[in-house]
Amino acid sequence: MSRQALFVVSGDPRTSARPAEAIRIAAGVGAWRKVAITLYLRDAAVLALSEWVDGFVDEDNYTRYLPLLGELGRPIYAQAGNPLLSELGESPLAYEELAEGPLAELAARQDFLVYFD
Repeated sequence: MSRQALFVVSGDPRTSARPAEAIRIAAGVGAWRKVAITLYLRDAAVLALSEWVDGFVDEDNYTRYLPLLGELGRPIYAQAGNPLLSELGESPLAYEELAEGPLAELAARQDFLVYFD
């Protein structure tokens, strides 16, 4: 894979369908294996990593597509220091916290940057 895409998601999964749609699209693009997908969750979007997604808008996208992103062999990143990370419980997916500076460096190395608010 020579192309890389960074999906940055910041919307609130409790009130918006956009985070779920971003994850569905990222998983679909990643399934082609022509673009290496990296997912970065920031602000309220970090809640998508929660073990409890019941009640989120389009909750089935989290249980269906987020694990597929985890299987692509690329890290899933969460905004470092985000206070909502303490509300996740036992996240079913491995993720790494990433601060803003390293995020900017990561974004600069990507071919595509897709932002969902």
